[in-house]
Amino acid sequence: MNLIGNILWIILGGFVIALEYAVAGLLMCITIIGIPFGIQSFKLAIASLFPFGKEVKHLPNAGSGISTLLNVIWILLGGIWITLTHLVLGIGLCLTLIGIPFGLQHFKLMKLSFTPFGYALD
Repeated sequence: MNLIGNILWIILGGFVIALEYAVAGLLMCITIIGIPFGIQSFKLAIASLFPFGKEVKHLPNAGSGISTLLNVIWILLGGIWITLTHLVLGIGLCLTLIGIPFGLQHFKLMKLSFTPFGYALD
């Protein structure tokens, strides 16, 4: 069932979201300071390709000072807009009966896109 969900996800917009994350990651990696944010963006691109069957989990360093600082910078530099995009898409998809599973995946990605440092999709 996860395979079918992932295939439909990619066809119905998951590829576009992953492409956006990948382009953002490339742009962030232009500077040395942006490399950690670019790497997280690449991780989000991969996670947004195949979200069905995976859960967001805490990593051992989730509460460390450096991951908290990087999350705050992430939020200020655009993470809030990515999160709001997932929220709007998730709500819109949940308005239809067929779109509910896809909306739930947007909510899962929303949690990961808001604070990507210290969390992973497993």
